[in-house]
Formats: sequence, C-alpha cells, structure tokens
Amino acid sequence: MLLTATILGIDYPTLWFLVVGALFSGYAILDGFDLGAGAWHLFFKKDHSRRIALNAVGPVWDGNEVWLVIGGGALFAGFPIVYASVFSAMYLPFMLFLTFLIFRAVSIEFRSKEPMKWWRNTWDVAYSVSSIMLAFLLGVVLGNILQGMPLDDNMEFTGHWLEFLNPYAIGVGITTVALFMVHGAIYLTMKTEGRLFAKVTVLLKRAIIFFIVSFGLITLYTLLYIPHLTDAFKSDPVLFVVPVLAFLSIANIPRLASKKKYLPAFIFSSLTIALLLILVAVELYPTLVLSTSDPANSITVYNSASSEKSLGIMLTIAAIGTPLVLFYTAFVYKTFWGKVKMDDTSY
Repeated sequence: MLLTATILGIDYPTLWFLVVGALFSGYAILDGFDLGAGAWHLFFKKDHSRRIALNAVGPVWDGNEVWLVIGGGALFAGFPIVYASVFSAMYLPFMLFLTFLIFRAVSIEFRSKEPMKWWRNTWDVAYSVSSIMLAFLLGVVLGNILQGMPLDDNMEFTGHWLEFLNPYAIGVGITTVALFMVHGAIYLTMKTEGRLFAKVTVLLKRAIIFFIVSFGLITLYTLLYIPHLTDAFKSDPVLFVVPVLAFLSIANIPRLASKKKYLPAFIFSSLTIALLLILVAVELYPTLVLSTSDPANSITVYNSASSEKSLGIMLTIAAIGTPLVLFYTAFVYKTFWGKVKMDDTSY
C-alpha cells in the first residue's frame, strides 16, 4: 500500500481525504434519492400511491444508510480531530439528524402495520418531514463546513451553540433539499406507472425549477460573500473544469427529462451530486475546517490525520471492504430493478 501511494504521488492523509469524500458521495447519491422520494410523499393523496412510493425505496433504503455509517467511521478513524471539533460545534444538528433518521426508519416499518387512516397519515407525515429535515440538516452541516467556524488554537469550537443556523448554511440546506427532490423524483419515474407516474413527471418539472433557482442564488451568495472558496481556482485555472462539468451535468437533467429518458437523467443527477461534492473538496483542500477567528487555527488534512501506520492499515481494510459493499449494493438494485408491483409482502 505504501508503494502504491508513493507511485501515485499521493500522501496518506490526502488519499484518506479522497476515500472519506468518496464514501460520503456514495451516501449522498444513494440515500439522496430515498430522501428526495420521501420529501414528495405527502404530495401523493391516495393510500395506494403512497404505498407504491414507499415500496420504491423499501428494499434499498437501509442498505443505502450503510454508506453513512462507513463514511462516519472513516472520518473518525482518519481525521479524529475533525470528527471531534465538527461534532462539538454542531451537536444540535447532528442530534436532530439522528432523531429524524430514527423516525424515518420507524415510519417506513410501522406505516402499514395498522389499517386505520389516522395511523397511516401520522406515519406518512413523520416519514416525509423526516426525509426533508435529514436532507436540510446535511446541507446545513455542509454549509457551515464551507463557510468555516470559529476555532481556538486547540482547534475547539468557540462560537454560540446556535451559530450553525446562519443564512449561508440555511441556503445550502434548502439547495440540498431541492437537489434531492430532483434526484428522488427521477428515481420514482423509473419505479412507477400510470397516473402516479404522470403525477411524478409533473412534480419533477417543479423540482428542477426549485433546484435551479436555489442553486443559482446560493452560487451567487458564495461568490459575493464567501470569497475564500474561489482561491483554489484563482491559483490554478485548470480546476475550472470541475464547476464547468457540474453546470453541464445540471443542464443535462431537464434536457433528458423532457425527452422521457429517465435512466440517463438519473445517472446525470447522480453525477451532479458527485461533481458538486468534488467541487467542495477542491474548494476546501487541504483545509477541512476553516477557522474564521484565526486561519492559523484551521484544521487541515495534515494536522488532523491519524498516524501514517494507522492510515496505511485502514486503507488496506478499505480496499478489501469497499468492493464488498459495492457488490452488495449492485446485487440489491439488480434484484429489485423495474416497476413496483404490490403484493402481500409490500409495505
């Protein structure tokens, strides 16, 4: 592993930074359409339509969350200082995230256990609200990471406990919800048919408009008020290829959707998520958390990484485990490919 890293010209902290980024990208792509589909749940009025939408994600949602667990574990193992500082600074949003994560799981499993209308409506609301809030909180955390946080010379958070609720983080949170709603609507077009399919296609058009507007506003805000995120592009113009590819990928989604090519549209919505997270990595590297009180207190991939021996051992484990997770994910999706059909085992 050491020889491989040397040949590639990439040091262990940077390589682990890429691994963690890849794992969180996998989670955002896979659980992103789950959350997006859940965000649309209350727009479906009939019980049968809601059951179809729920069963579209039913076989895969829990497997998708595995990527979050692996990503969180990789972050803790590779960059323990980042894990400690970020979780301390945003304790409330992370606790809310875990709460909504539990409520979403319970809603999916409990929703069809009883036939009463009030019972099902209660869990439908819990499922949809949890999905929206999970997407929003992910965006809020990302927005705070991009903007930076006040850290002292011990890399400990020194701000107010509600400081995470700032305009930029809220804007990134709304944009994340919009992107996941696009992603989820495209996924539902591939899993539904008939009148429900027709309704989803209409919702998809609205979601695309919602995302383009919110993404345009947050991009403008970033350029005007978060100038440090453009430093990497000013120093190396070649990196402009990343935002250009991201914008082209975004533009391709409505084009493909208008031609009813939903599988390619889903691929490009997945690619959009990946490219936007790559853009985040380019904007931040080598900084992981910028200290707004004093840049010298910032957390980087080098001053927060575990020892090289630890990183080397963990990279070996990741090289063995990641293909197994990919194989399992591919197997599940292949098994449940196609339109949703209701039967006795459905939710």
